[in-house]
Amino acid sequence: MKRLLALAVSALALSAPALAQDVTITNAKVVIGDGSAPIEGGTVVVRGGSVVYAGPASGAPAGGTAVDAGGAWVTPGLFATVTTLGLADVSAVDESNDITARETPFSAALDASTSINPTSQHILVHKAAGITRAATAMMPAGSIFAGQGAIIDLDGDATPVMQARAFQMINLGEAGADRAGGSRPAAHALLRAALREAQALSGKTGIPETTEIGKADEVLLSRFDAEALVPVVTGKQKLYVAVDRMADIRAVLALKTEYPRLDLVLVGATEGWLVARDIAAAGVPVIANGLNDLPETFEQLGATQSNAGRMAAAGVKVAINADTLQNPRRLQQVAGNLVALTRMPGASGMDWGKAFAAISSVPADISGMGGKAGVLKAGALGDVVLWTGDPLEVGSVPTRVFIGGVEQDLTNHQTRLRDRYIDLDESDRPKAYDW
Repeated sequence: MKRLLALAVSALALSAPALAQDVTITNAKVVIGDGSAPIEGGTVVVRGGSVVYAGPASGAPAGGTAVDAGGAWVTPGLFATVTTLGLADVSAVDESNDITARETPFSAALDASTSINPTSQHILVHKAAGITRAATAMMPAGSIFAGQGAIIDLDGDATPVMQARAFQMINLGEAGADRAGGSRPAAHALLRAALREAQALSGKTGIPETTEIGKADEVLLSRFDAEALVPVVTGKQKLYVAVDRMADIRAVLALKTEYPRLDLVLVGATEGWLVARDIAAAGVPVIANGLNDLPETFEQLGATQSNAGRMAAAGVKVAINADTLQNPRRLQQVAGNLVALTRMPGASGMDWGKAFAAISSVPADISGMGGKAGVLKAGALGDVVLWTGDPLEVGSVPTRVFIGGVEQDLTNHQTRLRDRYIDLDESDRPKAYDW
């Protein structure tokens, strides 16, 4: 009975979102998140769930609950992209795993927003790591199409989805080739056929001598999947394309010639540095794997940790992915690695401000939330994180996290296990502890 009561209370708390707080954080080393240098002795003011001021103390408005940061680093919340946060509780347990749909007849029509679990331990653990917003998506299984990803917040309330169907996710690398029939030409033929069907449904084909695909015509996708791609071909929905090899990146960029409305985003791009000028000229942003330095596959033979730095130097808008989609909680460690690369002869990294922006404002901008997330500027969401030290140093962790102006409880399964065992006498520890 007590357990049922506890569950009822928990459900009630989840259904009633907490009210945003008016907070003034003073005596802070403020990081705006836009690539600029930190501000010593700065102040951040959050009112009604939004930032109203961030900068030198002399210009800050008065009011709100005072929080003395004691000289600590204060930053915007991190923005993780691309992830699978909220789509699985235990990856090895199929019943709790919605990351892939192996036996479904649908592909592009799959909608990740319908399955986000706000109480997933993965969400709670990443919130405690300073991540406040994320782009989350399914992974391709039976097709090159993974379906439509969503933008979510990590505050744990009952409505984590900020924007459903924010982007379409596909794979045109080795994995996509395998799922399309065993070759890259098959994957590209599948994509072009799908886009052609979607264009026909949109009524704006742009295809010479072709104005419509009729009911009697042979089509590849179900009507449901084809309709899901209409926003892609009309430029209303971003198309995230996972590719790594230089040749594959060039093939994706060529799609813009055939389908000029496509709003492309490259994901992975391990060999992007080899065609950085082409990517920059096309105006296509990249969500890059931040730590790839050894080829795990044939499409990553040109892997180098200087990849992101070299693309950024060429003018490419680069956000950093933590490689492990379900566990990107060390984003700041990856960004810190880029800073370290600037001190290594022959390597290319990023300065501190740009590296932090690559895990905050830049991924937010790529995801369509530019100016609203990943920055501490007037009008942005009140996502604020206080740290024990330099957030790009390995040992630094958040001490307080605000999402939309609401201070978050940072306890999760991992912290409870830590607290349970940290002070136990060795004789009381589980037998497996020493294994």
